[in-house]
Amino acid sequence: MDADIVVDAALARHVLRHQHPDLDGPLTLATSGWDNAIFRLGSSLAVRLPRRAVAASLVRNEQRWLPLLAPSLPVPVPVPVRVGVPMEAYPYHWSVTPWLDGTVVAAGPVGPRAALAQRLAGFFNALHVPAPAEAPANPVRGVPLSGRSAAMAERFATGRVPLSLRPLWDELVAVPGWAGPPVWVHGDPHPGNLLAAPDGSLAAVLDFGDLTAGDPATDLAAAWLVFDAPARALFRAALGPRVDEDTWQRARGWALNIGAALVADASGTPEMAAVGAHALAQASESALPRSDNG
Repeated sequence: MDADIVVDAALARHVLRHQHPDLDGPLTLATSGWDNAIFRLGSSLAVRLPRRAVAASLVRNEQRWLPLLAPSLPVPVPVPVRVGVPMEAYPYHWSVTPWLDGTVVAAGPVGPRAALAQRLAGFFNALHVPAPAEAPANPVRGVPLSGRSAAMAERFATGRVPLSLRPLWDELVAVPGWAGPPVWVHGDPHPGNLLAAPDGSLAAVLDFGDLTAGDPATDLAAAWLVFDAPARALFRAALGPRVDEDTWQRARGWALNIGAALVADASGTPEMAAVGAHALAQASESALPRSDNG
């Protein structure tokens, strides 16, 4: 994918040697996504370097807030252990984090993901607490679902998102909005940001670049992004009574929104396009609740 700056192992080694010379060891590229390149450093560390200017500001959100949030979360998250600052050879802020072991959930089949349901629900229950006024703002996550209608119209117009989903989107946008206080929201709850342990349970949650405050329904879109119907039922049961029906249906709308974004992105990876297609299929199969007169 095109990026604002080419980030390779030579550049990663250069910035490490200039800013954290005590950190040494084999340095290998683990992944290079839309926003960041991630290198494994030795056996226990990761170096995360933004490839785009917009991602550099997201890294700073992680650097500020993850150390405060992590102690209350029930699974590991990539809390920065060192921070990097702009320099002549590299213009962005960057981080060194622990290397978190596990298998990326998006790389595996959907059925066994039921083993993730209870722990992922516990993670969101722990995260979704009232956030301070200075929490990062995010115009596309945690906001009223209606605010994504223009973007959805553009995605339908690509021809890659089935027009048959438009009536469902219109129904879900009409669901009453979040009436509670803004809560912490991860913001990007797809299976590419989840790691599974060898027994299939949740090992870690990654990539807090979209961290914000607002409607928790954004995160609960994981019910359709990650799971099939049986696992989704386990996930919802584990969330408990704090998630009412309106929040659940807005979450379904967020699954449509995120899934459509992944499907409509012609420059995305096949793996993420498959995540999007899965979400659209799952969300379209879930029935809306019937009214008392229905």
